Amino acid sequence: MPMPSGRPVYHPAGHDSALRAVLQDLRAGRWVSTRTLLSTTPDWALWTQRTQILATAAAGSDVASAWLAEEPDSIAAVVLHTRVLVERALRAHRAGHRQLPDLWREAAAACGDAVERSPEDPVPWICLLSLAQLDAGQRWDEHRVAAPEPMLFPGPWGLLNEADKRDPGNREAYHRMLQFAYTRRPGGPLTEAVNFAQWAAASAPAGSALHVLPLYTRVERYRREGGNEHALDLHWIAEDAIRSAQRALGLWFEHAMPAATSLLDLNHLAHALWGAHQFEDAARVFTVLDPFYTVAPWTYRTSSPGDPDAAAEAFVQARYRCFSASRDPG
Repeated sequence: MPMPSGRPVYHPAGHDSALRAVLQDLRAGRWVSTRTLLSTTPDWALWTQRTQILATAAAGSDVASAWLAEEPDSIAAVVLHTRVLVERALRAHRAGHRQLPDLWREAAAACGDAVERSPEDPVPWICLLSLAQLDAGQRWDEHRVAAPEPMLFPGPWGLLNEADKRDPGNREAYHRMLQFAYTRRPGGPLTEAVNFAQWAAASAPAGSALHVLPLYTRVERYRREGGNEHALDLHWIAEDAIRSAQRALGLWFEHAMPAATSLLDLNHLAHALWGAHQFEDAARVFTVLDPFYTVAPWTYRTSSPGDPDAAAEAFVQARYRCFSASRDPG
């Protein structure tokens, strides 16, 4: 297979060309194309992905509130506005901003309204799951519900179940639950998160992005342990690491459609296969990714975590290694 050439680029929409065009309008304060895009989004999985990306782009402006003020009966406007409020609360949390309590209350109220106005939609429940990670002490009853399995932690299982009923195996819902698991033991052992990721993947059908979840917990463990820039690392060539990468390849990637696929999932899979020395399989994933990349997980393979240029260079080097090895296995 021909090796992709040139430096990769990051774009939150990835292969979703319709979303790329709309994002440009949204950043310029124009929401009509957003309304059109969301009205033609065919399923809950893509609706979830698109509204998340759109909200991230809109969180720094008043475009979502302007749309809602203009069209207060628009469910899409209600959902996007809710997404924006949740995104702002999460950003305030990360920044340690003193306005967090007010932003949190505002976002939670918007979630409740969205649940009532769009009862079949998983996104309002996913928004509530997103906010659950702000409750570090699990003070709210809904954030300490007993788990469905003994090896799992108490948490916002009711919220996950509501999202799951509306869109079984929703990718973002399970990632939000994984983030909640991380907040339960900040800086501590990842046993609970690993158990959750393995449990979710084990019960997922073929084609589900949940088969990629164990790759995220492996990257998180690597990140917490410090990581390094060397490709030859026993962390990635352990038997269970290879097995997780191959399961994600066979049970998810073989069924995935690039335009409806998370760039982060593709990057985590390419990274895991490369790290496991499954170079030919990794080259297939790199081919689908072209011309895009994401900073994570490649940034943890550099001496400058968080530097997008260093991450892009690590991505290019890994890609070159995989295509070179696949052409010359010896």
